Amino acid sequence: MQLPARPGDEPVAVFDAAGAVTGVAPRGVVYREGIWHGATGVLLRSGDGERVYVHRRTPGKLIWPSRYDCWAGGVIGPGEPPDTAAVRELSEELGVEVPLTPIERFAFEGDGVRCHMFTYEARWDGPVRHQPEEIAWGGWVTLDDLRGWLDDPEGHPFVPDGRAGIERWFSARRAR
Repeated sequence: MQLPARPGDEPVAVFDAAGAVTGVAPRGVVYREGIWHGATGVLLRSGDGERVYVHRRTPGKLIWPSRYDCWAGGVIGPGEPPDTAAVRELSEELGVEVPLTPIERFAFEGDGVRCHMFTYEARWDGPVRHQPEEIAWGGWVTLDDLRGWLDDPEGHPFVPDGRAGIERWFSARRAR
């Protein structure tokens, strides 16, 4: 998919509060007006599951610039199934192409953003290649280190939807 010259012009699938696709709007409008939309997130874990790939967003991002995230992902395009969007985003952002396992779908509302998050997990021990327009830094951290980073919002400010997703993920693991 060829992106528009300006990221704010990228077409995004618009959803209603219940999670049904209702139309299309430019990304900038979706963010500015807090319109419900779909987004994906892929938690990239090492083959043994003990580490997670964390990255810091570039300063030029439309929302939450220079914050940390542990999900590779982004908005769902018009007519794009969430599974396809997740595979695309993982490939674009981290250069990784592997099968995905669905985790969950949840509604997120916070910091002016409203989206239906479709989350997945992937296992990978190979090289990671950052998309320079999106990622300023990235590296593997242990699950314990990730918990520590989440407990340190001043030193490691996370994107709000990514924080919500990983806190849900950790809670689900404790519940098992």
